[in-house]
Amino acid sequence: MSEGIANKRKEETMSDLSAAVPIPEPVGRSRWTRLIPVAIVVYIISFMDRTNIAFAFSGMGHQLHIDKAEEGLAAGIFFLGYLTLQIPGGHLAEHWSAKKFVGIMILVWGVLAVANGFVQNFTQLLVVRFLLGVAEAGIWPAILVLISHWFPARERARAYGFWIMNIAVASIITAPLSGWILTFTTWRWLFVIEGIFPFLIAAPLWWTLAADRPSEASWCSPEEREYIERSLAADRATEPAFTGYGSVFRSSVVWRLTAVYFLIQIGFYGLNLWMPHVIKGITNGAIWQVGLITAVPYVFAMAGLWLNARAADRNGHYGRHVFLAMAVGAGALVVSVAAGTGVPVLSVLLISVAMGGALAYDGPFWAAASRAVPAALLGGALGFINALGNLGGFIGPYLGGYLQDTSGGSFLTTSLFLAACLFAAGLVMLSLHSRGDRSVALGEGGAARRPRQRHRVA
Repeated sequence: MSEGIANKRKEETMSDLSAAVPIPEPVGRSRWTRLIPVAIVVYIISFMDRTNIAFAFSGMGHQLHIDKAEEGLAAGIFFLGYLTLQIPGGHLAEHWSAKKFVGIMILVWGVLAVANGFVQNFTQLLVVRFLLGVAEAGIWPAILVLISHWFPARERARAYGFWIMNIAVASIITAPLSGWILTFTTWRWLFVIEGIFPFLIAAPLWWTLAADRPSEASWCSPEEREYIERSLAADRATEPAFTGYGSVFRSSVVWRLTAVYFLIQIGFYGLNLWMPHVIKGITNGAIWQVGLITAVPYVFAMAGLWLNARAADRNGHYGRHVFLAMAVGAGALVVSVAAGTGVPVLSVLLISVAMGGALAYDGPFWAAASRAVPAALLGGALGFINALGNLGGFIGPYLGGYLQDTSGGSFLTTSLFLAACLFAAGLVMLSLHSRGDRSVALGEGGAARRPRQRHRVA
């Protein structure tokens, strides 16, 4: 009885704090037109340098004498390196500077991206790919933290969805560009040419335009700055209290979000890194044609990202929108592969729908994750989710190659496995119901719960 009274008093106190900080109407657009685009450009180039290996497989496999499973291992070992700086990167972004951390790592990953073009054997390839993962580790949670400093909770799913379009845009650019480069030169020059982009494009734009907070951006008007700061203050009034990083590891919410992300990354990267191979089998086209066709699914992904994030921000049911995206992606993937090469246009269309589903979860997912923890823990918690979750990026490509080797080159078994992972992720996300989970700050034994709000985890 006394515990129930204490819970009620805590909820009333948090509600009073929220009411004391009124949320103003949105003002200004520079956070959308200046900050998000430069973050998109940086991650487009980052994503290009980690996934262009999918187009290098054919020439690389022949020259380095490696099979499909080893190709998948070379693609996936990136994500083992990617584990290393996730939590430190998120922490540094929150407590030091996202701008400085990302700016430094852009230069390091550029060196390693170029180094891929000079490997002489399979061992060297694994080492360079692992180190590339280390160099890019922490950039994702750092930018997530940066966005949380600029966008109030009611805008965050759209902001994350808009930014995460970088994956689709990167794939649209990478596929035809890589195919075009390979029509004139070798896989080695593919890595070198695309590895120069961090120095020519990403670093200059980032250091010139990025800012850690509105107060540090000369291009942000006083009115917009005041709107952002007042809105974030209102959000903080109802967030869980800070109790230390240990509470991250004790929270079922964080572990379930990690499980969701892990399963999604298996499905997404398994599909992403083997897609050129699948489309080559469907169309029997030249490499430049495969590059152009491989870009089509990511147009669907861009539409899915924006529409799903916008709908989630409107109704606040983030988990349901993650589940919907996963169900669509899983179903379309299996049907597309089962359809075979009989109707290539239909197969490519269904793969496009599958990719749209496999990426449309992103905005609602990260919006839900950013609301599950207090600001002081945000960088570390998002880094933790991203670190363990991205192990799926190692498993997906590797098992995708292994299953093809053991099934005589067929992608059907692989597609069933990837689809099952996507659908399972959606089901786990549905378990995060809005009123049943304790906040991360209180762990499993905490008494207080967050007050009921319009924006929910599920």
